[in-house]
Amino acid sequence: MISIKLLPLHMNIRSFLPALMISVLSLSSACYGQAGTSPVKLDVKLITDQLSHPTGFAEPKDKSERLFVIEQEGRIIIIKNGQLLPVPFLDIKDEVLKNDGYDERGLLGIAFHPDYAKNGKFYIYRSVRAQKAKGLDHKSEVREYTVSKQNPDVADKSSSRLVMEFDQPESNHNGGDLKFGPDGFLYIASGDGGGGDDKHGEFGNGQNLNTVLGKILKIDVNQQPYGIPKDNPFVGKDGVRPEIYAYGVRNPWRISFDKLNGRLFAGEVGQNAWEEVDIITKGGNYGWRIREGLHDKFPNDPGAKNWIDPIAEYPHSEGISITGGFVYRGKQIPGLQGKYVFADWMGPVWALTDVKKPLWEREKLSISHPAGYWQVYSFGEDQAGELYILAVMLDSNKGALYKIVTGK
Repeated sequence: MISIKLLPLHMNIRSFLPALMISVLSLSSACYGQAGTSPVKLDVKLITDQLSHPTGFAEPKDKSERLFVIEQEGRIIIIKNGQLLPVPFLDIKDEVLKNDGYDERGLLGIAFHPDYAKNGKFYIYRSVRAQKAKGLDHKSEVREYTVSKQNPDVADKSSSRLVMEFDQPESNHNGGDLKFGPDGFLYIASGDGGGGDDKHGEFGNGQNLNTVLGKILKIDVNQQPYGIPKDNPFVGKDGVRPEIYAYGVRNPWRISFDKLNGRLFAGEVGQNAWEEVDIITKGGNYGWRIREGLHDKFPNDPGAKNWIDPIAEYPHSEGISITGGFVYRGKQIPGLQGKYVFADWMGPVWALTDVKKPLWEREKLSISHPAGYWQVYSFGEDQAGELYILAVMLDSNKGALYKIVTGK
């Protein structure tokens, strides 16, 4: 079991809770009876602890076996042959908006084009300044870059192309993850725009189909600036953004596809009470702001009650902010095969098993690691299906990348 160090924390990509609540969490996570403990023994292998705030991970399909990590401040770092390269793959710190202290803005997502080995293209999700306007905090951008022709370990910064942008009324709930689906299209996790209770608009952004906020989006980056896939669920409907693949989400911080069957998972950050895991389906409504997890929040809001229930939820006695992960499809840890591995930002790591019921079975993973206490920012998956944890270590304030391995 992972403990939580009792420190007054700045919660860099999450909501701030008072120190008293942190104390309650550290005790409750040990005794809350909803999740059993997995018999699978795991450890973590340190890859590097020389990172800042690592928010994303990717490995392109180019057989180079290089691991790419993005830092919230605006850098993309390469780990090659087990070594951290001294020169960033891309450094856009001068362009990315991220303040010191707790902040959910910054460089939040990365995805390599499925044909990266041929075209050298990759995509990022970042926060940038917006023109001063009433009710506007910043803009979110999806941008395309191309690798340098001279050096495969350096991106061509001048190749930057704006794919998509949208306004953000608040500094939080950006979502920000990017993943290419098995269909070759780019999926974008977009939060509700921030503020408590999805306050923007009459009934919030999550249920509003005329905004890209509070949605999972799906676009074709092979068109300029981007195209709308013909099979998107709301194509051709008046007053509906055609980019929308699914809606009714609050802050889908990390999304991932199952390598085996292509199912799309989302770690959906809750508000005051519940965190949840969703399987995202075409045209699906995940209930926010009417619901938080399985629980009605604004039951009198208008609209069809056609929401899709989460496959798992946990209360704030066990954690405060979900960090979505991946379904394990590697070969090195047979006991994890087919399980969805995820964490809470405060440290606990769990696995979900499909038991052919509406709610999957949840169990706490016993992960032994010598590095002290961590905040789990993200997960990574390499081309072999092995999993990684991206964290900030509270005793050193260093960002670290760990590979999950078999324990003793």
